Formats: sequence, structure tokens, C-alpha cells
Amino acid sequence: MHGSSPPLTGSDVSPAELIAARPQLSRHALDGLMLEGVPLAAIAAELGTPTYVYSAETLRSRYAALIAALAAADLEGQIRYAVKANDHLAILRLLGGLGAGADVVSEGELLRALVAGIPAERIVFSGVGKSRDELAHALEARIGQINIESTEELDDLSELVGHLGRAARVALRVNPDVDAGTHAKITTGRAQDKFGIPAGLIPSLYARAAALPGIIPVGLALHIGSQVLSLAPFRKSFAVLAGLARGLRAANLPLERLDCGGGLGVPYANEPAPGPNGLAGALGRAFRGLGVELLLEPGRWLVAPAGLLLATVVRVKSGRERPFVVLDAGMNDLMRPALYDAWHGIVPVAVTDGEPIGGADVVGPICESADLFARNRPLPRLCPGDRVAVLDTGAYGRVMASSYNARPLAAEAMVSGERWAMIRPRQPFQDLWAKERVPDWL
Repeated sequence: MHGSSPPLTGSDVSPAELIAARPQLSRHALDGLMLEGVPLAAIAAELGTPTYVYSAETLRSRYAALIAALAAADLEGQIRYAVKANDHLAILRLLGGLGAGADVVSEGELLRALVAGIPAERIVFSGVGKSRDELAHALEARIGQINIESTEELDDLSELVGHLGRAARVALRVNPDVDAGTHAKITTGRAQDKFGIPAGLIPSLYARAAALPGIIPVGLALHIGSQVLSLAPFRKSFAVLAGLARGLRAANLPLERLDCGGGLGVPYANEPAPGPNGLAGALGRAFRGLGVELLLEPGRWLVAPAGLLLATVVRVKSGRERPFVVLDAGMNDLMRPALYDAWHGIVPVAVTDGEPIGGADVVGPICESADLFARNRPLPRLCPGDRVAVLDTGAYGRVMASSYNARPLAAEAMVSGERWAMIRPRQPFQDLWAKERVPDWL
């Protein structure tokens, strides 16, 4: 599995253990599973299922923990939230209000960040495939930083700067050739991956960027992958970045910041995982004394534990080896298990009695064998109409959803203390075809 998260069958952690490890969750004797001070059954009763629910306090506390870790390590650092993890305006507004900027990878994400009120100067534009139009819009918006991923991209940007008469603050993204030890599909820092510029080419390309009119090189960037569960790859890649930074300084080239990316993993199955203090320690070891500002681009670590997906049991179907628990949520609502065999905790919403009755395969209604949330998962007895919460779905959940099998997109809600609000209604069926056009000749 390359470490990204345990596989569908990889853990026997109990629902009680999952709840105990997540301070935003609790079990009420009458109301069942609570997110902060709100019974999840009440949200499901009003909005139906499937529905994504996010904890505002979890977002606040995790952001504060990351900032505190940087301060404790005596590091000057700022957060640029990775919008791709969850781009809902409410989440962007909340994090922006705390002081976060945005790491975006498309024009759409750039516009979302601006609409949410994040200042342009706190936006970083990353990604290997930025089009000329996207670069032009970034220049027109006067964003704070463009992460350059190739010689060809630098050439395009230089030409656009000349045409538009706008200066561009840029960082060169380094490919450090470090295996992050995560799933092969979400690692981004190996030599064979499409991202970044080989470290050996950085000094000459940086010098060239500094000589181009309108191009203002401000530093270096890297990002080695997502769901990294060991500090060793961070230490290795940070050492590469620090060495390059010292070389640029020795060559009298301007360098004011190092963008260290994101990737800090979360313990989906309560497995050991480094936290903000460990990451800050690795950052301090590599960069303390360099006199540079550090940027971090966390996404999953901030928002995954803040979200869960409410679903209802449609039926329990007998199987050859064990029962199938069929939910009304499917892989169109949560792609991660189908894409990566990713493990997510599944917890009954109602109060249940006794120990797990045995293993069950938890599946969705989609017409694909990949529509599988868990295999041989020990669960309490579940019946049609019972509700469950699929945990840690705040990142790469709703943002990757589709209407496959003509299934409307799920509703979304946010909880803060004892309050909650719907933040996106369930998509009406009519919206699925409202913009389709049938040619006259049919």
C-alpha cells in the first residue's frame, strides 16, 4: 500500500477507539454520535443522506496547533491552505479568517479563494499544467507567488509579463528525488514524477529567472506527496532544499522564502503519525538560521479529521463469505477507497449495544465492484434504516465527488458548538440534465 493509509482490510480498530481518538466526536447516551455539540442524527433527519458534515472547531484547533508548533520552534512561518483538499467557500472563509492564505492549482481554485475573501497576496499558484490563460489571470490578480515547475513554464510566464506589463513573484519548485513512502498515486517528489524541476538544474535556472525583466524570484518550493506518515522523507527533502538555498545565497541571488509544501498525514485508523511539533522540529533542524520565511501548504491534515459522511443502511444482504452492508452513499460520494484502497473508520450513529457481531463488507449502490468502503470490517449489528458516519472525509471527499449513475451530489453541513447550518443543499435531480441540449435533428 506504500503507506498512504491502511488498506480496506488492514485494521481491527473498534468504533469506540475511533471516537475516543477524535475530540470532536462523542457518544451521548440518548442522542447517539455527536459532532461537537450537535447530534448527527438530527442533521441526517433534516437533510437526509448522504450528507457531509464538517466541524468548524476542529478546523480552528488544528490550524492553531500548527501555528503554535511553528512559534514554539522559533520559526517564521505562514500557512497557505491547499484548496484542492476541500474548496467549499465556508471552509475557505473560516481558514482565511484565521490568517491562512491559499495554495491553488487551477484558475477555478484561484477564483474560489478570492471570492472567499482570501487576499491575493496570500495566494500561491502551484501545479505542473498551468495554462497561459491561467498564468495571465494570476498576473492580473497580482497574487503573491507563482510556483514555477519547468523551464518551459518560466519562458511562458516571462513572455506574458512582457505583454501585460505586470511583475511576477516566483519560486522554483524543486523535485528532490525523495520517495515520500506514501501511495504511489499521491507521491510527487521522485525523479520519475511529473512535478518540479530536478535539483541539479535549480541554480542555473534561478540565476536566469533573476535576470529576466519582470520576473522576481523570491525563493524555492517543494512538495513530496500527500499522506506522509514518517518524518524521514521530510527531513531528507528539507536538507536538499536547505542546501540549494545556501548555494543561491552564496551566489548572491535574492532568496527570501522557502515553500515547504504539505503532505503531513492523518491517522485514519489510529496508526502512529507525526504531528505539527514533529514537522516543526524537522523544519527547524533544516532551516533555522537561514533567515528565510517559511510557507506550509497543509490540506488533508487540516480538513480530513474535520469532516464525516453520513449514510443510511439500505439493506443487509447475505454473502458467500460474510454479509454486505449496503449504504446509500457510494464511490461517487467518496472516491478514496476505490482509488487507493483507502481505509476510513465507520461508526454507527445510533447507540448500539454489545460487541461487534463479526465482519461485514460495507458497500455502496454504484454499479461497480470498486464501490467498496470496507472489507471484513467488525461492526455492531446494523439494520435497514440505521445510519453510520464514515470518518475523516473532510479532505478529498466531496471535492472529488461526481454524479455517476445519475446520483445527485450530496448535501453539506457545518457544525460549530451547538449550532449547525446547511452549507450546500442536495443537488436536485433536474440539475443533472438542466444544461444538456438535444440537437434539433434528433
